[in-house]
Amino acid sequence: MAINNNIGPKRLVVGAHYGLKDWLAQRITAVVMALYTVILLVSFLAASDFSYVGWAGLFAQQWFKIATFVTFVALFYHAWVGMRDIWMDYVKSVAVRITLQVATILWLIACAGWAAQIIWRA
Repeated sequence: MAINNNIGPKRLVVGAHYGLKDWLAQRITAVVMALYTVILLVSFLAASDFSYVGWAGLFAQQWFKIATFVTFVALFYHAWVGMRDIWMDYVKSVAVRITLQVATILWLIACAGWAAQIIWRA
């Protein structure tokens, strides 16, 4: 009787090995979103004009548009890592899982394009 203990150089290794990279990506994107939230809150509280004109003036600055878009990209990547993990953990059918992952990617890319269109709308 052969013993299969999966220990040593012939160990069966499975999975995509995302682990540390995705854990770090989740933390970094969360920090980006938190920093943007602080910047937005400070900008709002320091503003003297609480009208639409004041709000639009804040978003008219190029650095703020870039910061906003970078935050949206961080949000979408954060969402991708989370959704991909959900699909990998709970959807056993490979065909359904890949379909859901492709649909998620397409949706997040479309959201990024829409966000860019809104931010840089004339």
